[in-house]
Amino acid sequence: VHRIDKDTSGLLIVAKNDKAHIGLAEQIKEHSFTREYNAVIVGHLKDSAGTVNAPIGRNPKDRKKMCVTMQNSKNAVTHYEVVDEYKDFTHLGLKLETGRTHQIRVHMSYTGHPLLGDEVYAKNKTQFEKKHPSLFNGQSLHAKKLTLTHPKSGERMTFECPLPDEFEKALELLRKSDFYI
Repeated sequence: VHRIDKDTSGLLIVAKNDKAHIGLAEQIKEHSFTREYNAVIVGHLKDSAGTVNAPIGRNPKDRKKMCVTMQNSKNAVTHYEVVDEYKDFTHLGLKLETGRTHQIRVHMSYTGHPLLGDEVYAKNKTQFEKKHPSLFNGQSLHAKKLTLTHPKSGERMTFECPLPDEFEKALELLRKSDFYI
């Protein structure tokens, strides 16, 4: 019904039949299917909560990557809220209004604050990543919560998934180290 990026942890919804798939896809289109994520970004955003509203399309210089562009793009909207701050990093809660390929990763990189551990959209590894290389098998992005209406029963349902151990360990290290504010 929806996808998450390679090396992103968390929840997925899979339809068992075509009728369920159509019903769930319609909810995504209508923005009644909510997807909430947690991420750690490099640096600090200007505001403690906000919205990135910037169209996303294929990167003309690298077809494997996406970018914010006006050419052959689709509308993309990501809402964010600061969960915690560290010396050089910020833990965010994010909510998707749209669902474009690599949306959160592209939007955060576009703001100048790529995801910790993102080898595609971050220009360089941080000192924290270099110091703790075994923590990162990809970007620090986790699909934490999905809310939808069951396509058959009509019941509103919410599913949550705790942060994976690696993500929790990274947050713990950020809190305990000289990386914490």
